[in-house]
Amino acid sequence: MSMMDNTGVQAPEAGFTLLPAIDVREGRVVRLRQGDYASETRYPVEPLEAARAYATAGAGWLHLVDLDAARAGGYTLKPLLAELKATTALQVQTGGGVRDESGLRAIFDAGADRVVIGSLAVREPEMIAGWLADFGPERITVALDARQASDGRWLLPTAGWTRDSGVELEPLLRHYMDAGLRHLLCTDIAKDGMLAGPNLGLYRQLHAIAPDVLLQASGGIRDVADVRAARDAGCAAAVLGKALLDGRLDLVGALAEERAPC
Repeated sequence: MSMMDNTGVQAPEAGFTLLPAIDVREGRVVRLRQGDYASETRYPVEPLEAARAYATAGAGWLHLVDLDAARAGGYTLKPLLAELKATTALQVQTGGGVRDESGLRAIFDAGADRVVIGSLAVREPEMIAGWLADFGPERITVALDARQASDGRWLLPTAGWTRDSGVELEPLLRHYMDAGLRHLLCTDIAKDGMLAGPNLGLYRQLHAIAPDVLLQASGGIRDVADVRAARDAGCAAAVLGKALLDGRLDLVGALAEERAPC
């Protein structure tokens, strides 16, 4: 039986979900290497065209990132998001540049099913805890993207991963667990765009800390075996980026894993 959150949004059954990703910078589909804006690959496909192709392949969700806004603030993809919602059946998780409640509401008004909160979730945890209560935990994904320090601690950069916040991953995760967090997106930044496999150890650690949180793996996924490994590590979802755009990973085959029994 499905649950309803306090906003009336229907919560999905627990399962495994794949989210093909489209990162947009200056109107183009791009991928960055380890979050480095100076190390960018541009792809000869329009964002709307790519999203429609993923929908045709059978995807139910899209992960849409505004890279310009992630660094500078001010979400710029509202027209694209509105067109996606009007012309496809995709549910869209999207973020980049959310700085205040009015910005959050504007993205919801453009059609977002879930909004990803990254830098602000690191800088203003009490505010975001309030949003989880006000908007419902099904509508917000907290992104705690981490870089491992030389002493082994996992730290959380902000502003499109360009600034060191000094905030540690585990204590902040526990804060959000207490606030009712449902969806957590975590990228090991060292894996992002590298096609070297996801950090399964990190995901096992996070799942052990927060077994009731739906954990989204992101960064490094190369093939269906990596998708399966992320699922086995306790992830409830996986974001698929560079491997899809480079043609290394067939989305139809990956979606078969999404539907496979545990």
